[in-house]
Order: sequence, then structure tokens, then C-alpha cells
Amino acid sequence: MEESMNRGECGVRLGGSFKSGRSTPRNSPSFRRLNSGRTSKKEGRSSAVWFRSNRLLLWLLLITLWAYLGFFVQSRWAHSDKKEEFSSFGTGPRNTNSDSEQIQRRDLLASDKSLSAYNDTVSDVPGISKTMNVALAKKDNNAPSRKTSSKKRTRNRRALKRKSRGKLKPSTQVKNSYDLEEQEPEIPTTNSTYGSLVGPFGLMEDTILEWNPEKRSGTCNRKEDFSRLVWSRRFILIFHELSMTGAPLSMMELATELLSCGATVSAVVLSRKGGLMSELTRRRIKVLEDKSDLSFKTAMKADLVIAGSAVCASWIEQYIEHFPAGASQVAWWIMENRREYFDRSKDVLDRVKMLVFLSESQSKLWQKWCEEESIKLRSHPEIVPLSVNDELAFVAGIPSTLNTPSFSTEKMVEKKQLLRESVRKEIGLTDNDMLVISLSSINPGKGQLLLLESVSSVIEQDDKKMKKVSNIKEGLSTLARKHRIRKLLPLLKTSKVASNNISSNSLIRRKQVLPNDKGTMQQSLKLLIGSVRSKSNKADYVKSLLNFLEQHPNTSKSILWTPATTRVASLYSAADVYVINSQGQGETFGRVTIEAMAFGLPVLGTDAGGTPEIVEHNVTGLLHPVGHPGNYVLAQNLQFLLKNQLARKQMGVEGRRKVQRMYLKQHMYKRFVEVIVRCMRSK
Repeated sequence: MEESMNRGECGVRLGGSFKSGRSTPRNSPSFRRLNSGRTSKKEGRSSAVWFRSNRLLLWLLLITLWAYLGFFVQSRWAHSDKKEEFSSFGTGPRNTNSDSEQIQRRDLLASDKSLSAYNDTVSDVPGISKTMNVALAKKDNNAPSRKTSSKKRTRNRRALKRKSRGKLKPSTQVKNSYDLEEQEPEIPTTNSTYGSLVGPFGLMEDTILEWNPEKRSGTCNRKEDFSRLVWSRRFILIFHELSMTGAPLSMMELATELLSCGATVSAVVLSRKGGLMSELTRRRIKVLEDKSDLSFKTAMKADLVIAGSAVCASWIEQYIEHFPAGASQVAWWIMENRREYFDRSKDVLDRVKMLVFLSESQSKLWQKWCEEESIKLRSHPEIVPLSVNDELAFVAGIPSTLNTPSFSTEKMVEKKQLLRESVRKEIGLTDNDMLVISLSSINPGKGQLLLLESVSSVIEQDDKKMKKVSNIKEGLSTLARKHRIRKLLPLLKTSKVASNNISSNSLIRRKQVLPNDKGTMQQSLKLLIGSVRSKSNKADYVKSLLNFLEQHPNTSKSILWTPATTRVASLYSAADVYVINSQGQGETFGRVTIEAMAFGLPVLGTDAGGTPEIVEHNVTGLLHPVGHPGNYVLAQNLQFLLKNQLARKQMGVEGRRKVQRMYLKQHMYKRFVEVIVRCMRSK
């Protein structure tokens, strides 16, 4: 009975009614205490009315705060290198394995840096082979994480730390949920038959120049029209591959310039072939992992899509099929001039907004092919030649955005001369050596085998002349020696003292003849070929070069090789002549040509493609025909520059002036302004 009474009492009190049961008297202290904190009906009614009347204002305030927060997160994601802070934003708790993954990523990054440092410094350590079979790891954000035991993770971290300290084996492989690319050796490190491998000289550049490109990021000139035009706009750049060749390097520098000018940039990489991924990461260029759906959705929101090769035709075609209106926002920067690339891309040439070419000859050639195929372009093509980037212009002593009072052009010219002397000493060159370089991927289109044939003819011709001269000198010395002996025989019979004096005098005369012979020696020719281990090299063609050198041992003594690298300032500084021997239709433009001219080098190039537009014959260099008929002319041009140092210097000076007048960064982006303006006009 008591229990039922208690339940009823509790039920009455929970219901909020004090009319039945044992209620507290109104005048008791407990009653006043229970009701003292309650709001009166009038006050509660007024607060409710205020909330209803201002509900719209509160919602607007909440939406504004949410939009600001979203914009803040997006901007930080696009421009900050600490993207891990936002990777799990709004997605719930992180995985329990995230800490171990971050440790592994840091260790892998340290391993990659140690690999690059090892490749730069291994040339300075005698007895260590530089031919390495290194598997370069590329991060895959979509790869599943694998749980490992704590002991195994500890062993992996210790092993990676030991490698980062320089204790690397010649063959190193990093295995994880990553895409692996093997770097196969092509040229032996040192071989009397093939020549020797030298470089790269990245550490030497940093030490002598006291400057590293990684210390500076963003060289946008805010006063230029280009920077004002691209500010706060969104761009998608399509890379066909990541090799260290003209098209990928030019697209990477375009992306860097857009970012430094305040644009939002995303890159779509159709092939991971090459070694530029780490450089893209360093420059904070966001690479989209998906080459189809995600890239299409991102491109739809962009202001402009720039494709950097004719190989991008398949992506452009799929994108237009997915989003037909997107064709009006595509600018196609084509950097090839062979018919096979035209045939690959002819189905979509008339659908994009605009075509952009590198040279006048390339533009005329592609328009001729379009007429043959009855292809009518949507607009007249634009011509945007490449330029020397600010880093190379800075090292070459040409005024650029990187110059400061402590790094003036005069100071950089002095440092470049010191870099030249150091690199030539490291290679083993003397003042009597004329170093000719040719830096490009090794394939038949670049004509390295024909270049070797021309160099071999020069070297063998000089060897024959030297042998004839030495034989003549030996014959003259033999006759003179016999004549002297006949005259000295009577004197030798009379006195031993006289014979001693005469013999000593003859020795003095012989010693005086040797320096004169050395002083009349001609300059010798040395050829440096790059880029060894480039992913664009043709293995069969490389073997043909090695077979040629095996058959010409005298030529092989004058051949040097250098690996693929983005640090080429040291090689340009050490060289005396540059050769661009592109065959077929010739070089589309030849960025290496203007880079060599910026460093004051005369250029020997083929009279085809865009090279004649850059190299003025007998002014900034010398031209020769393509194919085997050009071998003799190229050999004659090499022989001419070998004997005429003044002509080399004068051509180098004229080439440097032309670069300053036409091929610096501001010249290229000034032409890009017209492309962007025309593409962004109302359709």
C-alpha cells in the first residue's frame, strides 16, 4: 500500500501538478526556492516572439559562417603544403593506422632525398659505381593501407634511416603500395670503349653559386598583364608524361607561374613515365589521381584547360564526349611536328577552342595538313615560343626576377666562370679542349649517331695530321742528329772535355725544342651526350651508339655521357659549343637551343623545323642539312669552330643578345595573355 502511494506521489510530481497529493505550502522556504528560478509567462512569451522574428537573421549568419569556413578550408588545401591537416576534415575519426602511415611517408621522403643526394655526390667519391638500378616510388593516394607489426615497422624505419645517412647499396628497391618505375643502366660508368659518365653537378652548383632554386618559389611579376589576368582563376593542365623533356618541363613551369600569380592549378598526368613527380610535389602543383571522372569534373569547373602535347588527344576527346560544352574552354598547346602526331589528334583539332604552336614553321605545317584532311579550325592558331626560365637566366648572368643586390648580374657572371672552371676540372678537361654538348633524349629523331660520325671524322682527321707532323719531325730530327754527329766526330777524338761540353749543349737545345712543340698543339674535340637513363631513350638506338664507339676506339676516348637531370646550368657553363642535330622535320622549336645561347654558346643546328628561326647562320651559329649529307657539313663546322676561338666567342655574344631580346620569360607570357583572353571570351 505504501509502495503504491509512493508511485502515485512520484507520478503526480513528475506530471508537474501540485493540486493533489502532498504538496509544499506556498509560504514555505522550499516552495519559494523551487519557483525562484522560473521565468514569468510574459518574459517567456517575449523571448519566443523575438526568436521567431529574428530566425531568418540567425540562419543567414549561420550560413555565412559555414560558407566562410568552407572557403578557408578550400584555400588552405589549394595553397598550403600541409594538406594532411585537412585530409580528414568532416570525415569522422581517422584510422588507427594513420600514425604509422605518416611515419612511413616521412621515412620514404627522407629516403628519396637521400637517393637524390647520393646520385649528386657519388661522382666525387672514387671507386664507387654510379650505375644504379633504383626503383623510384610514386605515392598512390588510393592504395589501401597495410597493417604491419610494430617490430617490422621499427626494422623498416631503422633501415630507411641508415639509407638516408648515405649507406645505400648500388641496387635499392622501395616496395610498398606504390607504382614502381625502374631506372635501367644504359651506359657503363667508366669504360675505355664507350667513354665515361660524368655529372650531375647539382651539389657543385649549390656550393659555388651559393644559391639553390628550391630556396625561391614564385617569381610572378604583379605588374604584368598576365598576373592580373590569371589572378583567382582556375586552370587544369594536361601532362602527357613526366619526362625531363621540353613539353613536360614547359608545362611544369607554366603551372608554377600560374600558382605564383594567385591562380588555382590542378594537373592531370596521363602517364607517370619520367622523374618529374617529385619536382611537381616540391612546387606544390596538385596532381589529380584520376585521369577520367575526377579530372572531367574538375575541368568542368575550371576557367581554362591547357593541354600540353598532341598525345593528349585521347583525354580531350573523352572530355568533350562527357561534357560537350567543355570544348570551348580547351587551349591545345601542341609541341610536336611529326605527321604521326597529327594523325593521332586530327579527329578533335576542329573541336577545341584554340590551337597554340611553338614556331611559325610548325604552325604552317599543321595548317597544311589540316587543309589536306579538310579540317576547318574554329579559330586562327596562336604562336607562343618557349623561353629561358628565370633560374637559368639568373645563373647565366641575364637580369631576371631572382636578381637581388647580393646576387647582381655581374656577381653571377663571376660565379658562372668559377662554375665553369670547377666542372671542367672535375671532368678532366684542359684549356686546349673544346667541349661540345648535346642534351636531349637519345633517339633517332635527335640524330646522336650522325653526330658521332661527324665528330669521329674530325678526330680521325686530326689524328692523321698529327701522325704526319710527328713523322716529319722525327725524320728531320734523325737527319739533324746524324749531321751533328758527323761534325762532332773530329772534336770527340781530340778531347773528352770538349765532348762533354758539346753533349751538354745538345741536351740544352733539345730541352728548348720540346716546349715549342707543345705550344703549337691544336685544340682537341670532346663531346658530351645526354641524357642517360631518360625514360624517352630508345634502347636499340643506344646500343647502336655503343656499337659505333666500339668500332672507333679513338673516338670513344673523346666521348662523355651525362645522366638526365633538371640541373643543367653547370653543363652549359662548362661547354664551348652546342649541337642540336634533330632529323626529319627538324626540331619544333628547341628549348635547349635558346638555353645554350643564353650561356653564350654558338649553336650548330639542322636547317629544318624551328631551328632556323632561332639560329641565324654565321651570326649566332652555323646550320647544316639533315641526314647523312649533313654529316660532312657538320664536321666542317666543328673543325671551323675548333680552330677559331674568336668566332666562337662572337657567335656566343650575338646569341645571348637575341635571347635577351626575344626569349625571356616576360616575352612568352606576354604572348600567353592573348591566348587566355581569346579563350575566355563569351562563347
